[in-house]
Amino acid sequence: MDSQTKRNYIKAGKISAEVLEYGKSLIKHGNSLLETTELIEKKIFELGGKPAFPVQISCNDIAAHFCAEEEDKTVFEEQVISLDLGVHVDGAIGDNAYTIDLSGKYNDLVKAAQKALEESLKIVNVGTELREIGKVINDTIKSYGYTPVRNLSGHGLDLYNIHTNPTIPNIDNGDKTILKKGMAFAVEPFATTGSGVVHESGLATVFMLEHKKPARSPITREILKEIETYEGLPFAKRWLTRKFGAKANFALRELTQLGMIHQFPPLVEVNKGIVTQAEHSILIDDEGEVIVLTKM
Repeated sequence: MDSQTKRNYIKAGKISAEVLEYGKSLIKHGNSLLETTELIEKKIFELGGKPAFPVQISCNDIAAHFCAEEEDKTVFEEQVISLDLGVHVDGAIGDNAYTIDLSGKYNDLVKAAQKALEESLKIVNVGTELREIGKVINDTIKSYGYTPVRNLSGHGLDLYNIHTNPTIPNIDNGDKTILKKGMAFAVEPFATTGSGVVHESGLATVFMLEHKKPARSPITREILKEIETYEGLPFAKRWLTRKFGAKANFALRELTQLGMIHQFPPLVEVNKGIVTQAEHSILIDDEGEVIVLTKM
């Protein structure tokens, strides 16, 4: 990894951490989920970064991939709210998350995910096996009386690629792959009152361009040009409808039919269990130094 790329990862992580703290300050009773989302995205740009993916604010049994649309009327009341955001600087990504319990009923569930993250980071080093990280996460969450979400995981971070190898498990899955110098990745525990499995549920509002093909419609071609400015990273339907109106819906349908974009529907706990999340991004540089990019 060259020195400029390392500096970009460090900068992206610093911005991510600062924006996460800002976002946490906005999650209060009576505030709008949509307005909060947009203020957080605006802050990313103000601090010199770009969104690595749309800001996601997932409530209660939704674990991930919930992104507000323009007509969203949700107001923060008594929900358990996970804020997940990513920032990139020239493709180098910092990704982090935190959960806030506005109900006052699930403080220990929030602590379970947060403590699992803290404990797992203590063993992150060159040579650590992925299964060892998963074991620490699993054991910590279970010590609080809850269940890790086993079909969600941490993930590698590459330039303009938010999900790549290695996969960082939240249980001991037996993976003896080791951490190496030059790796960037996110550790991302999820804890739940449910069974520990999520599934796709509801309509996707987050998409990603996967394969570029010719499109017949002038409307679709126009919107495809906009999508290409996201540089292969996930984007929000709201970003397009805000700029292009109803034309965006037409284009997204055609792009989906052509197999050009990947959809990310919300991920919901199968037994409607409450879900909490915690996340930091880590870089192991070429000298073997472990840098927690998103730690304030």
